[in-house]
Amino acid sequence: MFVLAVAGPYCAQAQTFSVIHTFTGGDDGYQPTGTLTLDRAGNLYGTTTDLGGPGTVFQLKRTNGSWILNTLYTFLNSSDGFLPFGGVVFGPNGTLYGTTYYGGTGSGGGQCQYGCGTVFNLMPPARACKTALCDWTETAIYSFQGGSDGVDPNSALVFDPAGALYGTTPRGGSAGVGVVFQLTPHNGEWTENILHTFTGIRSDGAYPETGMIFDSVGNLYGTTIDGGSFGAGTVFQLTPSGSGWTTSTVHDFDGVNGGAVPQGALTFDGSGKFYGTTAGGGLDDSGTVFELTSSGEGWFFSVLYSVPAGSDNSGPQGNLARDAAGNLYGATYDAGAHHDGSVFKLSPINGGWTYTSLHDFTGGADGANPLSGVTLDSNGNLYGTTTLGGMQGGNNCNTLGCGVVWEITP
Repeated sequence: MFVLAVAGPYCAQAQTFSVIHTFTGGDDGYQPTGTLTLDRAGNLYGTTTDLGGPGTVFQLKRTNGSWILNTLYTFLNSSDGFLPFGGVVFGPNGTLYGTTYYGGTGSGGGQCQYGCGTVFNLMPPARACKTALCDWTETAIYSFQGGSDGVDPNSALVFDPAGALYGTTPRGGSAGVGVVFQLTPHNGEWTENILHTFTGIRSDGAYPETGMIFDSVGNLYGTTIDGGSFGAGTVFQLTPSGSGWTTSTVHDFDGVNGGAVPQGALTFDGSGKFYGTTAGGGLDDSGTVFELTSSGEGWFFSVLYSVPAGSDNSGPQGNLARDAAGNLYGATYDAGAHHDGSVFKLSPINGGWTYTSLHDFTGGADGANPLSGVTLDSNGNLYGTTTLGGMQGGNNCNTLGCGVVWEITP
C-alpha cells in the first residue's frame, strides 16, 4: 500500500494539476500505459508494464483527502500472462478484465517465445478483506495460441449487453497483421470466435492496436495503425449480420494533413459522431484530433485540431474523454512546451473548436510522455498517467523515471 505524496500543484487555465501517485518501481510497479477505469465509488484502476514485465494491476482509492494505492495483482511471468498494456475494464459481474501482451499457454509453433498473450479476469476476495493489503485472484480465461486466433493482445476490452467480450490483436491471423475476436461465456468456460481477420492489403488495414467501441445499435468500431488506401491506418466498422459480422472501412487516413497512425480508441457521443486521435500526420506531422459523422450518404471526416510541431508521432496516443457540454479532453505524448507531453481541452465554439492547454509536462516530478487516454469523472475531474517522469533511478526505474498518476480538477 502506498500513500500519496502530492507534488505541485501545477496550475494552468484555472485548472489545478496534482500528482496523486508517483510510482517507485517497487511493489507498486512502474511505467503505466493503459487508460484508467473508474468504479461507481470513484476509485481508479489501472495497470503497469514494468519495462517489459511482469506488470501489475492497481487500485487508487481516495481516503481522508489522500489517494492510497493498493496493488491488486502482480503477474507471475508465466501461464497467467504478463505485460498488461491495455488497462482493465469492469465486466457485468463487477470484476475486472484485461489482456496481457505475453504469457499464457500458447507458443505459436515456436513463434511466441514468451507466450502469445492472454485475456484475464481479476476477482476480489470472496470475503471482506481484514488487512490493508488484499490480493485479488487472477484467472487467464483465454490463452492465444499464436495462429489464426491472434497474437499479442495489447488493447482494452469491451462487453456487449449479453456478457460477451470483444477485443483485437495486432498480430496473428492468416496474414499475421491482426484479428478482431469475441469471447463468449458458457458454463464457466470462454469460447473464442474470430469476427474479422485483417489482410494487410490496402482495403481493410493492418495492426489494430486499440480497443473497440459500440454504437447505439450494436455496431463495433475500431482503428488500425497501418494499411488502408494510403497505408496510414483506418477506422473500421463491424456490423452484426445474421450469424456473422460484416466488416467495412469507414475512413482511410491520408498520412498527411488528415493524420496517420490512429493509436487511441474512438469516443462516441451517442448521436452518430465519433471522435479520435492520430499520433502522426496533421499540419506539422505531430498528430491530430478528428471527428467522424455518420449520415445517410456515408461518413464525413474532419480534422478538429492539428498538434503543433514536435517529433514524429508525438501527438495523442490514447483515447479522448468528452463531457456533457461537448468538450473533448486528451493528452499528447511529447508535444507541449517542454516536449514531454501535455493535457489539452478542445471546446466547440461558434462552429469551430478552441484549444486550451491544461498542463504541459516538464519531465520532472509531474511526469512525462503519457501513452494513455484521459478519464473524466462525474464531477469534471480528469485523470491519467504518464509512462515516464516522477521518481528516477530507484527500484528498477532508469533516469527517465517510473511514471505517475495525475489529476486535474476544475
